[in-house]
Amino acid sequence: MQDAVNVEDFRRLARRRLPRAVFDALEGGAGDEVSLRRNRAAFDRIEFRPRPLADVAKRDLSTTVFGERLSMPIMLAPTGASRLARSAAEIAVARAAARADVVYMQSTVAAFPLEDVAASSTGSLWYQLYLPPDRAGLGDLLRRIAAAGYRALAITIDTSILGNRERDTRNRLMSRPPRPRIVLQGAGKPAWATDFLRGKADYLRGRLGTAPPDAPSQLSLDQTRDTIMAASDCVTWEDVERVRALWTGPLIIKGLMRGDECDRLVEMGVDGVVVSNHGGRQLDGVPATIDVLPEVVDAAAGRLTVFLDGGVRRGNDAAKALALGAAGVFVGRPYLYGLAAGGEAGVVRMIELLREELDRAMALLGAATVADLDRTLVSGARVPGAPGPAGR
Repeated sequence: MQDAVNVEDFRRLARRRLPRAVFDALEGGAGDEVSLRRNRAAFDRIEFRPRPLADVAKRDLSTTVFGERLSMPIMLAPTGASRLARSAAEIAVARAAARADVVYMQSTVAAFPLEDVAASSTGSLWYQLYLPPDRAGLGDLLRRIAAAGYRALAITIDTSILGNRERDTRNRLMSRPPRPRIVLQGAGKPAWATDFLRGKADYLRGRLGTAPPDAPSQLSLDQTRDTIMAASDCVTWEDVERVRALWTGPLIIKGLMRGDECDRLVEMGVDGVVVSNHGGRQLDGVPATIDVLPEVVDAAAGRLTVFLDGGVRRGNDAAKALALGAAGVFVGRPYLYGLAAGGEAGVVRMIELLREELDRAMALLGAATVADLDRTLVSGARVPGAPGPAGR
């Protein structure tokens, strides 16, 4: 694992360790996976325009988000497949994020109770919320989240129903037993199978350092499947208003793909948005998130903090998004590769690789600080109202 020099190396390590059905669950998108591919292709289209005469002898990657200073603007996105990658799941990710001083946004679809994840971390934790079907219990849930110490709340809005994830269908990952493919594949991946099966016992014995003897066990494969299947709900404007009235911390809308909704979100008291197409896993055929980012940034006009996820695989990708106005970028699959390959240490290593790449990109671009990254440093991006690519 220490020989890995980029996210792709971790991807290959993860593919070797995981059963095919599990790797596909981490890797795959919806339908023909057009949006999944677009997320990457759009980054490749954007070019840098360096300012090489700037003084970049010392560089500062830190940033401040919602009043909190962070070591860099690369953050860990909520993912529902952590339990499939490693039994330590969210606890390992939260610890790695704390060690790197970056944000971890925990998913509602989690192997561990939210209180245990929070107790395992000394870092900045945000919470991604799938609204409970019974809205009457929303207040109690939000009080639990706040009491555990999560600083910001993100409502995911692009999951009215589950996307058409055909790889999972072919692999029968979401089917009831028997699941011959994953059972047979798991038998051929003994390291993964041993970790998955022993995870419950390790957790109950407190080997992860946070679990009391009577703590709930991690999710089984069936429970993981059921939780993922249930992670869909039709969120309305009224729901956003309801959450805003109950949640006193920063409120983020995750899944925005158009700028013309920013005004209403500002009026409702929303603090930030994540430009996201759910990693290409929901509606296939939508644009790449980096292509939508400038539209949302311009519409937000400084009134909302704008983040991006989808397709970020390099520190260079992060630099491009930051130059186009993002306050931070979230990565999901990259840290799942690290988690699968090496557990908590794998996530830490993956974060450091992205940090090194971002630092190098900033130095070569002529940006000593994150604030120095602006649209003059990129070309080929789709900027609304511009006669040509950004910066020309």
